[in-house]
Amino acid sequence: MSINKKSLLMLGLMLLLAVVLVACGEPASTELNLLCVPQEEWCEGMKQEFEKEFDITVNYVRMSTGEALARLEAEADNPQFDIMWGGPIDTYIAGAQEGMFEQYESPNAKNLLNQELYRDKDNYWTGIYVGSLGFATNTDWLAAHPEASAPTSWDDLLKPEFKGQLLVAHPSTSGTSYTALATVLQIRGEDAGWDYLQKYAGQVLQFTKSGSAPAKFVGAGEAAVGIVFSHDIVKQIEDGGLPLVLTFPAEGTGYEVGGQAIVKGAKHMDAAEKWYDWALTPAAQSLGPKYKAYQAPTVGGVELSHPELLEVNLINYDFQWAGDTKKANVDRFSNEIQGADELKE
Repeated sequence: MSINKKSLLMLGLMLLLAVVLVACGEPASTELNLLCVPQEEWCEGMKQEFEKEFDITVNYVRMSTGEALARLEAEADNPQFDIMWGGPIDTYIAGAQEGMFEQYESPNAKNLLNQELYRDKDNYWTGIYVGSLGFATNTDWLAAHPEASAPTSWDDLLKPEFKGQLLVAHPSTSGTSYTALATVLQIRGEDAGWDYLQKYAGQVLQFTKSGSAPAKFVGAGEAAVGIVFSHDIVKQIEDGGLPLVLTFPAEGTGYEVGGQAIVKGAKHMDAAEKWYDWALTPAAQSLGPKYKAYQAPTVGGVELSHPELLEVNLINYDFQWAGDTKKANVDRFSNEIQGADELKE
């Protein structure tokens, strides 16, 4: 009888321990694996700020948008990242359709200024910044070519003086370049748009891997004009001291809403949710200019560092269409116009 009592006592203790463990849940993650798309300085700055606030070690890899999505696809059976942060949301729309992201409804999504535009209806992603597409022209090159002027329309890029003088990223690796491609197709329509892109590619000196790189290379005198997000051009002018002038196409320019999403099968889900929530706070979004990132915020309570970058003729950019057709558009560009061989880094 005493043996039965001991057995019952042990069983009771084991059940109690199981209840306590369930109540306490899994131990909190102490690290986060981040796939970061914006410029290196901003990635590093956000890593440091997050680590200070949450005592979680952030391991990040910086990649262009197209590279990042390809990496997630390749690692789908054994994901190495917990969250992807940055890059246009048409990439996140495409990624969600391919099952790469987790659904997550952040309590801080209420901070978003535009619930329809900055938030996926199925909670696969949210917007974290906004930026417009512009042209960066080297002012030294303009001085040496008085017959030319900085482009102020998409048609200007096709002028004879810009033959072999354009730099732009390849849309297979760059969200910036894909935004430009999708902008042209939305402004001009399918047939006229692809005809323009064929001519536009013929003006390009070399395609780059990174979307922001053309501003740096043009500023260094390697070409006359780069097609880049305007905040990256401002960074090179104000912080890099490069001889550039920023212009916009008068007939309209595309823009990005930069996104974030938790990776399907993330190994540090609780840490990923912490980053996701934090990125939707005014405190986190106000950090951009500190690290020379001048995109506009998506949440309230943050002062715009360069409001003029959005006070331009923005087209009614169709993010859903751009995301739905991204693979087909990139494949067509690569197969019919220009492959992704030997990209400039």
